[in-house]
Amino acid sequence: MKGICILGATGSIGVSTLDVVARHPDQYRVIALTANGNIDALYEQCVTHHPEYAVVATESKAEEFKQRIAASTVADIKVLAGAEALTQVATLENVDAVMAAIVGAAGLLPTLAAAKAGKTVLLANKEALVMSGQIFMQAVSDSGAVLLPIDSEHNAIFQCMPSGYTPGHTAKQARRILLTASGGPFRKSPLETLADMTPDQAVAHPKWDMGRKISVDSATMMNKGLELIEACLLFNMDPDQIQVVIHPQSIIHSMVDYVDGSVLAQMGNPDMRTPIAHAMAWPERFDSGVTPLDIFEVGHMDFERPDLQRFPCLRLAYEAIKAGGIMPTVLNAANEIAVEAFLNEDVKFTDIAIIIERSMAQFKPDNADSLELVLQADRQARAVAKTVIGRLAA
Repeated sequence: MKGICILGATGSIGVSTLDVVARHPDQYRVIALTANGNIDALYEQCVTHHPEYAVVATESKAEEFKQRIAASTVADIKVLAGAEALTQVATLENVDAVMAAIVGAAGLLPTLAAAKAGKTVLLANKEALVMSGQIFMQAVSDSGAVLLPIDSEHNAIFQCMPSGYTPGHTAKQARRILLTASGGPFRKSPLETLADMTPDQAVAHPKWDMGRKISVDSATMMNKGLELIEACLLFNMDPDQIQVVIHPQSIIHSMVDYVDGSVLAQMGNPDMRTPIAHAMAWPERFDSGVTPLDIFEVGHMDFERPDLQRFPCLRLAYEAIKAGGIMPTVLNAANEIAVEAFLNEDVKFTDIAIIIERSMAQFKPDNADSLELVLQADRQARAVAKTVIGRLAA
């Protein structure tokens, strides 16, 4: 049996991962579960899956959680708190695989620690790779860690790569990646109405059930921009070799175009348990619980070029990865601050791209060859973005 640590257990990826784990109790044992604020959900997961460790965000939440655990049937669970505890459980000796599903920059350090420790890293946190880029990929190479992408698009690309392919290398026969996107909830909305879109409208994704932050990223297509940057690193391709394709049915999860004219596509119902199960069983396969695809029910599939006037965040992501250095870190940090402000109704939906662009304009693409420089750029970009928000509100 393999021991698994789930970073971000109460989010949609964490919940889906535990569903897959429950289907294969002979292959996986839950060693650690972590959560930020949803203590009630974490408690139920602990009772069901009985991990050795549970990690919460703060000491006060930990004390509250310890009391609940002490009065339960799983009183022997060790309760930890804080960022250092995330790294601790991600590098435990009896942890074989780490599901990295913490949203945002908060997932960087424990995910990087898991890579350095030589774990099998099931990467659902795209920001960790976007921020640390080559540092992360070098850690995987140096430690012998196994890196398996969980995002449905990157997992699809990985499945379409040649037999024996390892992330971080160039597949010489592949000339182009077609990175699919749903287009989000505002794909057909009149441009003049976007400024008035509310947080509730932005998080109402037509195909995927996701958290609020990542749902807003889907609405702006920053989610696809971050995935573009991630794909450049995972598959060692230039940005110009990656074409974003809007595919509203979300049946084809991405495609790889080969030099002989073949285009391989990975298809399936839009359910994250498919890529999760693929990575957990790799290089074999096992049941995910996903309903088989009925191609006759799908009927037809549509494809569109993204409109960069409608989705300026996608343009900014292309600019960031082409500039290189700290610019992807700046892009990600400014986006996190902008999305938070939008969800708090402090700025308009269309202000998100404005905040990011104005923040990026304050930086040069300096080297990002150490974790210290990356974290420094992240802090500075967040401060700049908050200043831009203050000026917009003035």
